[in-house]
Amino acid sequence: MKAYLERIGVSAGEFIKGAGSMAIMLIMAVRFAFTPPFKLKNIFKQMEFVGVQSLFVVILTGSFTGMVLALQGYNALNRFGAESLVGPTVALSMARELGPVLTGLMVTGRAGSAMATELGTMRVTEQIDAIETMAINPVKYLVVPRIMAGILMFPLLTVVTSFVGVVGGYIIGVKMLGINPGVYIGRTIDFVTVQDLFSGLAKSVAFGLITTLVACYHGFYAKGGAEGVGKAATSSVVTGSVMILIADYVISSLIA
Repeated sequence: MKAYLERIGVSAGEFIKGAGSMAIMLIMAVRFAFTPPFKLKNIFKQMEFVGVQSLFVVILTGSFTGMVLALQGYNALNRFGAESLVGPTVALSMARELGPVLTGLMVTGRAGSAMATELGTMRVTEQIDAIETMAINPVKYLVVPRIMAGILMFPLLTVVTSFVGVVGGYIIGVKMLGINPGVYIGRTIDFVTVQDLFSGLAKSVAFGLITTLVACYHGFYAKGGAEGVGKAATSSVVTGSVMILIADYVISSLIA
């Protein structure tokens, strides 16, 4: 019993220490983000990595998710004679929930793990220590561009995911299931509001911050050689995904 309680205490202490270190990194990143000189080249490089290189995976994910939603929505709504609501169902689901969440999870798996691996490798090979010896703040040079790229690119990726999801739902609903295209588009326009769109965008900004901050934290403080780098990448994906799902509920409860 004593050993069990000790393990709980150690785990709780590590959690609090990690949360505190992550909060400190976020505060430092916010401060350095508005402190010149501004390394725009580094920011654009990370924006290309997070955004452009993630386009294929989010387009694939969004399109097939929209298709599945149309199929399942039609199957359910057809029982109540409400096939015309398939379009709004797909659009609202993608705009408010699935667009930002799926984008966050997929980019966390692709870009988040890569960030943690890159920074972890720099840490265990003492490249970050070398940056510090050159009087360059590693948080400003390495962390800030990645966080800014996540905050800027996640909303754009979410728009792409939601759009291709709606297009995929339209293809299935109209071309395969025979729903009238005018009714499909008209009902979608009637039910989807600007607030629904901004709801998803607000979530995507938060998810971009979470993904990049968690990845940078685990990579920045990696230790233990190659094994530690692998653990940092795994931890960044698991922690980032769980935090995205928790943040999704919290934000949804606040803006619902």
